[in-house]
Amino acid sequence: MSDNKPSYIPGLAGVPVTESSISYVDGKRGHLEYRGIDIEELAENSTFEEICHLLLYGNLPAKHELDEFNAELRSHRRIKYRIIDMIKCFPDSTHPMDALQSAVAALGMFYLPPNADRTCSDPQAARSACVRLIAKVPTIVAAHARMRNGDEPVAPRDDLSHAANFLYMLTGEEADPLMVRIMDVAFIVHAEHTLNASTFSAMVTASTLADPYTVISSAIGTLSGPLHGGANEEVLDMLDEIGSYDRAEAYLNGKLANREKITGLGHRVYKTKDPRATLLQHLYDELAKKYGADPTYEIAKHIEELSQGTLGAKGVCPNVDFYSGIVYRKIGIDRDLFTPIFAIARVAGWLAHWLEKLGKSRIYRPMQIYVGEHGLKYVPMEKR
Repeated sequence: MSDNKPSYIPGLAGVPVTESSISYVDGKRGHLEYRGIDIEELAENSTFEEICHLLLYGNLPAKHELDEFNAELRSHRRIKYRIIDMIKCFPDSTHPMDALQSAVAALGMFYLPPNADRTCSDPQAARSACVRLIAKVPTIVAAHARMRNGDEPVAPRDDLSHAANFLYMLTGEEADPLMVRIMDVAFIVHAEHTLNASTFSAMVTASTLADPYTVISSAIGTLSGPLHGGANEEVLDMLDEIGSYDRAEAYLNGKLANREKITGLGHRVYKTKDPRATLLQHLYDELAKKYGADPTYEIAKHIEELSQGTLGAKGVCPNVDFYSGIVYRKIGIDRDLFTPIFAIARVAGWLAHWLEKLGKSRIYRPMQIYVGEHGLKYVPMEKR
């Protein structure tokens, strides 16, 4: 046997596995683009609906295109009563991400006719699947959030934007315009981020020619892991554990002394501050001006300042999760809904990658490096 084994690269770190024109990250500069446009410019000027069109179809829509796309989204927000009944049957302890993954998988049973092209390779079928998924995921999240507390789901409204409608479905009341804008920007900055774990999962599933509802369900399952979508919850746990501004330095020094990870600091790609973290921080500042500052935010800022000379010098800086949970809690979102909100936004990015490879993809089949034994003999039961 040859001793020339291929190199093993844990987590496929730095290994190119596809080409894409959807988004771009420069980790050294802390720069993120959607279709070549800077995320800060998009966050300041765009809306989530416009971002969805940009990611899916590659261009900023003209007014008539956006109006048509918006109308389609708004007309498909409702979910089948049988999906509602299914969610009602989930145990009270069901995590919202598990409920979302199950409900999204079930959508395909209603919208993929038997014996049809389940890959949705026809352009109109592909558009319909994209619209339905982007429109219905917020409805599923909000419905489960209410029903687990014994409340009836709130029907979506066609006169509200994507962000405003989601907040309305959670509470039954129209949200403050500032909170709507903040949720809209949060959706924008979470909509796409190159080949992260959940996007790769979606692409692997899509490469088998699975239907788009299965593709998105697969991505949601991947996002549910604490190393991917759940980190912002852990940041709040950390900040609550620290408890006060004057305990931050001792906490940080203790973690550094024990070579332990600081939740929310560091990113596989970014070697400087995540631009999305900066945008979310600005959003919090707007909230604080109107509703007052939160001690948790002051602790987080202090941790960032204290870490600049140590971790920051090594390229370990705040990522998107460091401030997102603080923003969501400030606008009254339950902690276990943070990751479903991530999914509401990221479904646009997942679908953009699905569309980009539709009809062009080759099934993923990476190789492994075998480290086991060879030539062993079967041992009969009586001799074991």
